[in-house]
Amino acid sequence: MGAATNRTPSAARAPGRGTTAARVRAVAVIPARLGSTRLPRKPLLAETGRPLIQHVHEAVAASGLFARVVVATDSPEVLEAVRRFGGEAVLTDAAHPSGTDRVAEAARSMDCDLVVNVQGDEPGIATGTLEALLTRMEAEPPQVPMGTCAVPLGASDPRADSPHVVKVVVDEAGYALYFSRARIPHAAAHGVPARLRRHVGVYAYRPAFLQDYAAMAPTGLELSERLEQLRALGRGHRIAVADVAEDSAGIDTPEEYAGFVARWRSGPGGQRA
Repeated sequence: MGAATNRTPSAARAPGRGTTAARVRAVAVIPARLGSTRLPRKPLLAETGRPLIQHVHEAVAASGLFARVVVATDSPEVLEAVRRFGGEAVLTDAAHPSGTDRVAEAARSMDCDLVVNVQGDEPGIATGTLEALLTRMEAEPPQVPMGTCAVPLGASDPRADSPHVVKVVVDEAGYALYFSRARIPHAAAHGVPARLRRHVGVYAYRPAFLQDYAAMAPTGLELSERLEQLRALGRGHRIAVADVAEDSAGIDTPEEYAGFVARWRSGPGGQRA
């Protein structure tokens, strides 16, 4: 299926905040699939008075870092919801196996230096995280085709042992060595503490690499860990990792969505409960 575009003039945002946007033309693409199994119809949940996808779109657009912010979806309902709040959206093939494939289709004809994949369930994504990722990729040579982010993770944090939280180990230059759902790196005795990092699921791609990446067959490690970024590492491509302080988490369960709604209602922009 070809991409059907829906855009209104109010959706256009000029880069403003940050120094990176003035030098690198970056486009943010937010994949949004309606058929989530753990949280059905997730992008359209609207207990705050706005659909979740609108919260994510607004957080990304408010950064001022992107020439365009585009929602890539398999659902005409999501497409219409984005149009109603003045956003830009494209309808992509419903058969895509992953969000990356959806982003690649949406970005195929875009004129930009970087394509940033922001997960459609990250309404708390911080401007500082997005800016750190763009700054890191701007400093990298073209041979580094993609980047992502990580935040510190305490050794006693129960998320360190959770298979639902992805950890990343980097080399001395800040390039990913491995991503895993297991606790990595292992902390042997001898008094040398292991530095744990939690992966933040936002990615920046060189546009040409993104198309190649989406066409690559999955690797064994990718299938074993269920982590798509291992496809790039397994084929020898470097992934730059920007360390960030801001901690945001995706919304995957009804409890996590309820927590987001409660935080929003108690915040300055929400309807106080």
